[in-house]
Amino acid sequence: MVLPDSMVAAPLVSDWLDFSQPGMVGIKTGKVEFGQGILTALTQIVAEELGVGFEKCFLVTASTGISPNESFTAGSLSVQDSGSALRVASATARAHAGTNSYWDIEKGVGWAIPANPDAILKNPSDYSLVGLSRNRIDLDAKLKGITHFIQDLRPDDLLYARILRPPNRGSTLVDLSLEKITLSTEIEKVVVDGSFVAVVAKDEYSAQSLVTKLAQVAIWNQTPAGMNNASLMNFLDSALAESKVLQEFGENKTELPHQASYSRPYLSHASIGTVTAVAQWIGEMIHIWTQSQGIYPLRADIARALSIDPQRIFITHVEGAGCYGHNGADDAAFDAVLIAKHFPGRPVLVTWSREDELGWAPYGPAMKVHLAAQVDDSGEITHWSHRVRGNGHSSRPSTLASPSMLAYSHIENGSAILPAGDPPQPRGGGTGRNAIPLYDFKNSLIVEERLSEMPIRTSALRALGAHLNVFAIESFLDELASRTNQDPLEFRLRHLSDPRGRDVLTKVAELSSWGKELPEGTGQGIGFARYKNKGAWCAVVAQVDVEEDVKVSHLWIAVDVGLVINPDGVRNQIEGGALQSLSWTLKEQVQFNDGAVTSNNWEDYPILRFSEVPLVQTEIISRPTTPALGAGEASIGPTAAAIANAVNRAINVRVRNMPLTVTNIMASVE
Repeated sequence: MVLPDSMVAAPLVSDWLDFSQPGMVGIKTGKVEFGQGILTALTQIVAEELGVGFEKCFLVTASTGISPNESFTAGSLSVQDSGSALRVASATARAHAGTNSYWDIEKGVGWAIPANPDAILKNPSDYSLVGLSRNRIDLDAKLKGITHFIQDLRPDDLLYARILRPPNRGSTLVDLSLEKITLSTEIEKVVVDGSFVAVVAKDEYSAQSLVTKLAQVAIWNQTPAGMNNASLMNFLDSALAESKVLQEFGENKTELPHQASYSRPYLSHASIGTVTAVAQWIGEMIHIWTQSQGIYPLRADIARALSIDPQRIFITHVEGAGCYGHNGADDAAFDAVLIAKHFPGRPVLVTWSREDELGWAPYGPAMKVHLAAQVDDSGEITHWSHRVRGNGHSSRPSTLASPSMLAYSHIENGSAILPAGDPPQPRGGGTGRNAIPLYDFKNSLIVEERLSEMPIRTSALRALGAHLNVFAIESFLDELASRTNQDPLEFRLRHLSDPRGRDVLTKVAELSSWGKELPEGTGQGIGFARYKNKGAWCAVVAQVDVEEDVKVSHLWIAVDVGLVINPDGVRNQIEGGALQSLSWTLKEQVQFNDGAVTSNNWEDYPILRFSEVPLVQTEIISRPTTPALGAGEASIGPTAAAIANAVNRAINVRVRNMPLTVTNIMASVE
C-alpha cells in the first residue's frame, strides 16, 4: 500500500492529529469549510477510526505552517483526499497506542511517527459514527450568531479600504484628479500604484463614498475590447485554441448524419456576501486573514508578486460567504496586502462592493460543444464525436506562470493575467471534464479545444466543464432517442454497461414514476453522469411546467458516492448542487460590452429565488465497502440536462443554448 496523496508532503501522524489537550483530539486538515459541511464528515472519520467520542474532537483552524498543505479545497475531493489521510493517520495512532492512551504517548515520545499505509482500518461493519447523519458542527454557532465570518473581523486599530476599479478591462489610469475633491477627515490615504487605486479610511462608508466620487472624475486611457454578448458565439467558434484529443478509438468518420451544437454563457459565482480580507504588516512579516480555498497556493503567489520569501507570509482561513470555485477571495487578500504595506502594524480590511463582485471576480468560462453521431438501423449508436471549445477553467493562484491576482494586473510593475489553464485530465480536466461519455460506443472521437484568448477572466466554477459537457451529451442522447422512436431511459440503458450507472438510472426512474401521463405543457426529462468518470454516479429526473417561462416543480435524484460518511451531508451537497445548476440553467448569464461587465447588480444578474425552489427527493445508494467519493459536483451536469430534456418533452422545442430563458426558447423554435 502507498500513502494517500495528501500525506506525501505530510507523512507524520502529528501532521494530522494533535493530542496536546488531555482527553481531546485536534484534527488538522488542509481543506477548509465554506458551507459544504466537510469538517463534520472529517470529524466523523477521525472519531470513528480512533475510537473516541465525536464530541472529543475539534478542528484546528487551517493556517499556513500549522495545517498540512493540501493545495485547494476543490474538485469534490475533500473526503477522498483529506478523509483518506486522516483515516490512515488515525489507524496508525490506534495501532501504535496499544494499551496506552493517546495522551500518555503525547506526554512521552510524542506523535512525530510515520503514518503507516498498511495500518488496519476499522471494518465498516463495526462503524458506529460513520454512516450516520450527525448534526453539522458549525451550524449551532452560526444560527446563534456566535460565528465570526471574515466580514465580522474587527481587530484593534482597524482601517477600512475600498478599491476604485477601471471602467473596463484594458484601461490604464491617466489622472486621478484628486484636486477636484475635498477629502473628509475620515480619509487616511489614497493609495495609488499604477492603475491600482485604493481609498483607506477610518470607516467603510467614508471609503466607499470617496471611491464613488473618484469614479466620476478619474481619467482613464480606455482600449475597447471589441466584444459583447452578441459576438460571443462567433468568438467561441473562431478564437485561437490549443487542441487536444482526449479519446480516440475505432473508425473516425469526418461526416456523421446527426449533428447539434450546445452552449453556455459566462457565469458568475454570485455569492450573496461579497469577498473580504484583512492584512497586517508587522515588521517583515505579513499576516493575512482570508476566505481563500487554497491558503498555501495563495501564499506562494503573493510571495512571487512581492518577490519575498513565502515564510514571511502567514495566512489564516476564516469562513466567508459560500463559493464553489475561484471567486475574488484571493484578489481581495492581495488588495489588502498591497494597502496594508502603507500602514505598518495596522490591520486593513478590504471588502469588495457588489459591483466589484459581479464585475471583476473570475467567471466560469463560456463554452460551446459540437456533437455528431451515427445510429444504425437497429437504433444503436455506432459513431460518436464530441468537440468542446472554451477558455480554461483555472487561473487560481500559483497555477499560471505569473501571479494571477487581479491587482497584480493593475500595479506598476505587475503584468496581465495569463489565459486560464486546465487541470490535467487524470485529475478530471477542465474544458474536457466529462466530455468522455460513460456510455459504450464502438467508435469515438473526443476533442478539447482550450481557447488561448481570454477577453473575460475565467477560472474554476463548480463542476468546471462538466456542466456543459453533460448537458450536451445528455441532450443529444434524448434527440437521438427521439429520432429513433426509443424511450430516453431505455436508450441510455441500452448503451450503458456500467452496473453502478445503471443502478442510479433505474432508481431515479422508480422514484419519479418515469413514463407516467402528464398534463399538456408539463414534461419530465432525465440526465446522468459519473462525475469526472471516476467520482460519484448521479441520475436526475426533472419535471417542468412551461407557460410564460420554465418552472421546475420537481427534482428526483439518485446518487452513489460509495461509502457514505454523513447521509445528511451528502444529501445537502447533492441537492445544493442541483439547485445551483437549476439557477445557471434557467437564469444566469454574464452580460458584457467592450470589456466591461454590465450585469454587475442583482437586477441584471438574477439568480434562483427561494420561491422558485422545487420539491427535491434524493435517494442515496449506500455501498459501505467501496471508497468514499465526493458529492458536491455530481448533480450539476445531470440536473442541467434533465431540465432541458423536460422542456423538450413539455413543448417539443429543443433548447441547446443556456440559459433556458424565454428569449432562447423562442430562438429555438424551428
